[in-house]
Amino acid sequence: MALRVEIITVTPFQQNCSLIWCDKTQIGAVVDPGGDIDKIIQAIDHFKVQVSKILLTHGHLDHAGGAHDLAEALKVKIIGPHKEDLFWLEGIEKQGQSYGFSGAKVCYPDEWLEGGEEVSVGDEKLTVLFCPGHTPGHVVFYHAASKLAFVGDVLFKGSIGRTDFPRGDFDTLINSITTQLWPLGKETRFVSGHGGISDFASERLSNPYVSDAKLGISS
Repeated sequence: MALRVEIITVTPFQQNCSLIWCDKTQIGAVVDPGGDIDKIIQAIDHFKVQVSKILLTHGHLDHAGGAHDLAEALKVKIIGPHKEDLFWLEGIEKQGQSYGFSGAKVCYPDEWLEGGEEVSVGDEKLTVLFCPGHTPGHVVFYHAASKLAFVGDVLFKGSIGRTDFPRGDFDTLINSITTQLWPLGKETRFVSGHGGISDFASERLSNPYVSDAKLGISS
């Protein structure tokens, strides 16, 4: 038994929406449905997953723009992110207009996350980590059994999240990466909001923003 993952690239932002599910129960969740909900539902049906919730890492348009409609279609609750991202979620439609992005709707989570909680996906458990910096309310979902983290826009293969948006902060983001993500272990793999899968060992070796050499960390 394990956590299964199918990455669904959605919207013109090429955002990685993740369909995850418990291999034993077929109960699952959708992480960051930014849009293209028909495409997401097609994957849900293909893998015969019983989605029980939607999980949001943060409130940006490209990660949460489809959450309202998907929650209504599946009749499930929206969980996360941290309440500090409320202003981003409330501004989704305005964000959409500024980017020429139609169909995005404001969504209000049924449950906010703080960090330190556990979220159930069937028989599998995800730990919630509070990782502000890219946005003030960003969270990460970590599956310890498979050493896999869903990091949203905190960390990318070869890069990190932008901090030039309202209430973004570079030093806060670096602190989130080094104090929340790195302790999970170098062998931990991660799914970012955009781009390919990587692992912490690779990023600590060569990421130009957070490598051990860049930060002066002794391995």
